[in-house]
Amino acid sequence: MKYSKQREIILDYVKKNLVHPTANHVYSSLKKEHPNLSLGTVYRNLNQLAELGMIQKIEVAGAPDRFDGNITPHYHAICVKCNEMFDFQIDPKQLDLTSAIKGEGFHQIVSCDVSIKCVCEHCASVKNS
Repeated sequence: MKYSKQREIILDYVKKNLVHPTANHVYSSLKKEHPNLSLGTVYRNLNQLAELGMIQKIEVAGAPDRFDGNITPHYHAICVKCNEMFDFQIDPKQLDLTSAIKGEGFHQIVSCDVSIKCVCEHCASVKNS
């Protein structure tokens, strides 16, 4: 892939931003300092970066895709109240899908996305206040 200054600033933003931003969030945040940036450019570059494995694309049913600069294996929890997304780890032995689906007609697992719906600590504390 050819070097692009816009791709570089988008990648840098996603890697430094821990909120798992949407394309619109990235665009809104970068547009102020980079007025020539277009929403289409952000979408295109985020998808290219995800295809290249430089960031993760997190598909959320009924919501815009989110992007994660952390490409190490991990999973996500999404608060059903505020929609904030959190990273979490699971011991791979506890999530052995290869053994669990053996004989179900799958030849090979290519990837696995696990996301948990939750109520985050902040939303729970607001309700209890």
